[in-house]
Amino acid sequence: MSSLFRILSLSGLLCLISWAVAADSLDTIIIDAGVDNPVRIAVVPFRQRAELEGLPQMSDIIGFDLARSGQFAPLDEDNMLSFPVEERQVFFRDWRILGVEYLVIGRANLEFNGDVSVSYHLYDVANERQMLSDRLTATRGKWRDIAHHISDAVFEKTTGIKGAFSTKIIYVLAKDAGSPSASFSLELADSDGERARTLFSSSEPILSASWSPDGRKVAYVSFETGRPAIVIQDIASGSRELLTQYPGINSAPVFSPDGRSLAMVLSRDGNPEIYVMNLTDRRLRRITRHHAIDTEPSWTPDGKNLVFTSDRGGKPQIYQLEMSTNFIERLTFQGDYNARARLLPDGKHLVFVHRRNGVFHIAWQDLERDVLQVLTETSLDESPSLAPNGTMLIYATQDRGKGILAVVSIDGRVKYRLPSSSGDVREPSWSPFIRTLSGG
Repeated sequence: MSSLFRILSLSGLLCLISWAVAADSLDTIIIDAGVDNPVRIAVVPFRQRAELEGLPQMSDIIGFDLARSGQFAPLDEDNMLSFPVEERQVFFRDWRILGVEYLVIGRANLEFNGDVSVSYHLYDVANERQMLSDRLTATRGKWRDIAHHISDAVFEKTTGIKGAFSTKIIYVLAKDAGSPSASFSLELADSDGERARTLFSSSEPILSASWSPDGRKVAYVSFETGRPAIVIQDIASGSRELLTQYPGINSAPVFSPDGRSLAMVLSRDGNPEIYVMNLTDRRLRRITRHHAIDTEPSWTPDGKNLVFTSDRGGKPQIYQLEMSTNFIERLTFQGDYNARARLLPDGKHLVFVHRRNGVFHIAWQDLERDVLQVLTETSLDESPSLAPNGTMLIYATQDRGKGILAVVSIDGRVKYRLPSSSGDVREPSWSPFIRTLSGG
């Protein structure tokens, strides 16, 4: 693969999400590593009215969410001594015997109008106190949203970190790539891979999908006309707008934190350069001017700087450009290949693709101390995308020659894979925080 192609399309080479519910959703998660002493939590099966028996058990979804965070070890239902659904049925001694630190109980009812209501409680077992109690009501179709909302609330109350289970993921599903029957689709799924649905499909490649900061739109590159074009699509309505289709390269679109601008890579002036488009009037501003290849832009959390990949030093490295002054500084120096960078919400840490001993991994760097840590141990790791709470990142890799998605925590201790059941998954992108329930 040429260095030009790798730099320009690094954010679109391998990834997946496929699960157990639909043919193009995700298979069983394989947890490779977790924290040494995960928190012991019991999520007791919720009491669900007979009319709700066709829906998944609420406690299974919540327990699965907490388990895949790597921070919790949910107690198996077979090992529970009792199954309380309300406070008077809770005997803390039983749960202390089992080594449980936190307890979640609840019940689900069907309202007269057909909506479902779910009441739940979170307890601190050691101190025998209730930490959280709430009641959520939504349509039957929001069943999984209610479960993820509860997972978020439990996670935040016990760790102090905002939960990201209610977020979404977009990714490209490729089937029979390189053959006459090749197909590509942009898929949207819950953060656990469930409820996958197609946003757009084509017989030509789709690349570089990214979210608007309000979670309502996505931008991506489509080859549907025979050459690359940058498209913005509204998720709810499905309406699409072609933004650029200049001769040559149109790639790597990414929204600014305020949603008013879109950074991208164009070669309209002969060389791949970073541009920013004002989404109000569609005016373009050229940001970089160099004979080298400048690509893969991303924004700093405050929107005042752009981080990008460039080979202006001879090898692909990561640079930062201050928008107000055009001052450029190099951020990475370890290794001969660093690319596809994304800043954590704190603006002080960077994740990116790093080549070591000829193998591509995902790395993390402390920009203040210049400390670099390799987070992944798989091969051909690409396209890292951060969860909005900054605790995890999803990336593309390969398993037995097939593109899959994998997730790793920022400290590298928690790792799990999402094996593909159908085709290769590429170009994952984690959504911002999204409100899935009214008032949630």
